[in-house]
Amino acid sequence: MKIIALHASDEALVKKALKRDPAAEYKLYRRYASKMLSVCRYYIKDIHYAEDVMVMGFTKAFDKLDRFRFEGSFEGWLRKIMVREALEFLRSRQQLRFSELEEAETQAGVVDALDFDTERLQLLIDALPAGYRTVLLLYAVEGYSHKEIAETLRITESTSKSQLFKARKLLAEQFNPHNEKHHGTR
Repeated sequence: MKIIALHASDEALVKKALKRDPAAEYKLYRRYASKMLSVCRYYIKDIHYAEDVMVMGFTKAFDKLDRFRFEGSFEGWLRKIMVREALEFLRSRQQLRFSELEEAETQAGVVDALDFDTERLQLLIDALPAGYRTVLLLYAVEGYSHKEIAETLRITESTSKSQLFKARKLLAEQFNPHNEKHHGTR
């Protein structure tokens, strides 16, 4: 009895895509487009720009596919490209700033834990200043160390740590109904 694979593995598709097989490229795109759009959307508030960045990321990935070494997952490799593309987009639009005086454009109101969902979390993250948001995402979502964040964003490790601390503090204020902002000092 012969077993027929219903879905090609990433490795098989990548090998075909390396030979510029458009069907393999399309299958890889279809397999990962929604995940990679989510990655881009974490960093870029506007869904239309996030889509543009995702498409540019796929274009770069297919152009540089020969650099994929089959040592880790293709998804992880692709995700790194998407993160770099999103950061480059923010830099090009001068939206990626790191200032000690940044003020958050936080939304008024307190989040009820029972009403909490991922869309609401995305809105809260979107409301963070770009520097805070980017460091938070690189650290908490992508798993970068402060050293890697500093190298990637061309900032110091202490700036990375400071931005993460402030991002967490602002998010915590949105979740805590008893914070000083809403009820004064005790």
